[in-house]
Amino acid sequence: MRRAFSAATIVAALALAVSACGGGDAGTAAPAQSAASDPSKISGEITWWDTVRPDSEGPTFQALIKDFQAKYPNIKVKYVNVPSDQAQNQFQTAAQAGTGAPDVIRSEVAWTSQFASLGYLQPLDGSRAVENESDFLAGPLSSTKYNGKTYAVPQVTDTLALIYNKRILAEAGHEKAPATVEELKQAALDVKKKTGVNGLALNVDSYFLLPFMYGEGGDLLDVQNKKITVNSPANVKAMASVADLVVSGAAPKPAIQDSYANAMTALKDGKAAMIYNGPWALSEIYQGKEFKDKENLGIAPVPAGSVKAGAPTGGWNLAIYAGSKNIDASYEFVRFMSTPEAQAKVAKEISLLPTRVSAYDNPDVQANKDVAVFKPIMETATARPWIPEGGQLFQPLLEGYQSLVGGKTTPEDMLKKVDDQYRGIFKDWS
Repeated sequence: MRRAFSAATIVAALALAVSACGGGDAGTAAPAQSAASDPSKISGEITWWDTVRPDSEGPTFQALIKDFQAKYPNIKVKYVNVPSDQAQNQFQTAAQAGTGAPDVIRSEVAWTSQFASLGYLQPLDGSRAVENESDFLAGPLSSTKYNGKTYAVPQVTDTLALIYNKRILAEAGHEKAPATVEELKQAALDVKKKTGVNGLALNVDSYFLLPFMYGEGGDLLDVQNKKITVNSPANVKAMASVADLVVSGAAPKPAIQDSYANAMTALKDGKAAMIYNGPWALSEIYQGKEFKDKENLGIAPVPAGSVKAGAPTGGWNLAIYAGSKNIDASYEFVRFMSTPEAQAKVAKEISLLPTRVSAYDNPDVQANKDVAVFKPIMETATARPWIPEGGQLFQPLLEGYQSLVGGKTTPEDMLKKVDDQYRGIFKDWS
């Protein structure tokens, strides 16, 4: 599950927000069929846009589709895999045009309120799509709400952790994962000096910058008071720490393009000892030569700054396009894919974290060591602002991050520029 927000995506989001005129012409939903007596008789064809990696995660979800179609033989599901860094823009373009949008989309948690604000999503309150809402974890559930209504169902949740090669760290004299950013720097320098391997591979992506900000007590916004807080002393300190990791040699100067893939490859091939990443990456990491023995992979909370250890809340929701002509079939599909049983299968096979409380009681989930490690980390994750503009926060931060690690700007100038760009988005905020 990469989190990449291209400039084209953000520009398109802004343009669509303007042209939507407060709702967007998403079409008229089909009238509901009578599903109360026998939902298995509902018929129709639905298209689902999935955003997982097709090689390491896709087979699990395609197997769930087969299970769904066996239970609902009159519903045909067309599975389309859309790269996660393209899905937001493609869905907005199709929904705005009123043609080509899927019936169901796997929506990143930051996209859901934006899509809902534009009128592109079907409200789900009182529908069969939302089953036993009280069973969902509060954090993921909060990302499905907009203006008091429910517009999605939480599918998986996640956060970031420090993922490391136990063997390489041990060769450098470290039997435990670093617990602070200061320890992270020292461990990375020791790895480089004693093994010749890079200590830390940075992923130059906005989402992966947040733990450093949270660790110093910083944030991007104060939504309750409508304040832009990105340019704060806490964040300046955080950005200085990130820059120092590169300048000191604890982390090599990262490539700007394909940064995520480069960091992952370095870890898998034993060319870097540590990276920041989430549970979605584990199925791919285990395909690497360094982790044929899964016991060599270490997972620990992100290192703490001077205030705390804090990683962002992420995840994916299932949402229904408001213009779908197969609303009832879509309700059934979303309900099925978010059941505790479906979530347990996903957790067992590819270690994605369930959003249902009851799923964690499933023996298959409890037997997955990776899920067990991530669960307490997830419980301390920092919630992001679930606002329509949330998806627009990342591109300015990404551009600043790229300039920072490229040695083209200072922490102070970087954050001042990001602050200026945010003020163009939130014109009435202080």
